[in-house]
Amino acid sequence: MSLRTLIVAGLLAAAGTAAAAPPPFEDSMAQRVLACTGCHGNAGRAGPDGYYPRIAGKPAGYLYHQLLNFRDGRRQYPLMAHLVAPLTDTYLREMAEHFAALDVPYPPPSTAPLRGLAARGEVLVRMGDPVRGVPACQACHGERLTGVAPAIPGLLGLPRDYLNAQFGSWRTGKRRANAPDCMHTIAERLDLPDIDAVSSWLASQPVPVPSRAADTLPGPLPMACGGVTK
Repeated sequence: MSLRTLIVAGLLAAAGTAAAAPPPFEDSMAQRVLACTGCHGNAGRAGPDGYYPRIAGKPAGYLYHQLLNFRDGRRQYPLMAHLVAPLTDTYLREMAEHFAALDVPYPPPSTAPLRGLAARGEVLVRMGDPVRGVPACQACHGERLTGVAPAIPGLLGLPRDYLNAQFGSWRTGKRRANAPDCMHTIAERLDLPDIDAVSSWLASQPVPVPSRAADTLPGPLPMACGGVTK
């Protein structure tokens, strides 16, 4: 066998070995949270069914608190609870920081406000209902409704059905936060038509650009909220 033949045979053998070798394992948080994106969409943009919310770009403190709430039983969803049950506080915070750092665009709103609800919804979002002790959504979630770092989420870019479902979970106690649970109190003070009005108006609004959470609140919190301060 000639030298040239030996060299060619060696190159072919090396190429075959390289082709058969598995791709290198990417030991990164992006690779580890692929289980999350299976439901919450590519890069955490939101699931296609309107049930799994967007998590990309949400404040890290908010995401961290929700992961803790699922793990510790304050939020009820078995799939999430089993997923995060064995994870430490430190690891959950790293997951939250990963998704909080993602900056991917929002799609335009998919729905218009329901007829007869738009005006009432906007009033509650911007002004609240002082008679019933309901603060404006803007008072906590920011003037642009994109959230306030480190722990208050944005309210835009979420489907109406998802928002209604969360209000229902707060009213029934299926979703809870550290005491004092301000959203449970607010949800109890709103009647169902007003909840639908708020959800309908929020879901119909475009997300401003940039969509990052504000650094400071518009003013003092209108009521004590354990999910923000702990």
